[in-house]
Amino acid sequence: MKNKILPASAVLLLFSVAAGAQEKVTVDRVAPVSVGLGQSAPLLIKLHVQPGFHINSNKPLTPELIPTEVHFTPPEDLAVAKVKYPPGELKSFPFDPNTKLSVYSGEVAVHAVVLPMPKAGTGTYTVHAELKYQACDNNACYPPKRVPIAFDVRIGGSGRRSPHVH
Repeated sequence: MKNKILPASAVLLLFSVAAGAQEKVTVDRVAPVSVGLGQSAPLLIKLHVQPGFHINSNKPLTPELIPTEVHFTPPEDLAVAKVKYPPGELKSFPFDPNTKLSVYSGEVAVHAVVLPMPKAGTGTYTVHAELKYQACDNNACYPPKRVPIAFDVRIGGSGRRSPHVH
């Protein structure tokens, strides 16, 4: 009788599908950002917390809880500023029904602004970032996770800094 052996690519696909199904938080691909010299452009990072799970908000109510954060590592010609997280939803859970926690569930939108530095040149730059979070369900919290994020920023030369007085 012949033994049937799956090709290595099929085995890898099965493992990656099984591993992906266990991810409690996923991050959408970040759309490329275009910005002119002397200007700023909005940035949106969308997180999806899987049903049945929650993550701590960016401002948990007690210091021992791990906040959800995105840390940016832009190239020296760019800055990422004004990072804004949504407010957390105050919820209590069966493990402690008398205590409310500030959490995110479902879709979470993190907003920021991308700015070219004054001496930046035109071109395409890659910004690396990392999402840090801790997911929990109604019974337990899981080890903290880090998810790499990368996106491109195209700096064009069409924007000129105008002399505005603020």
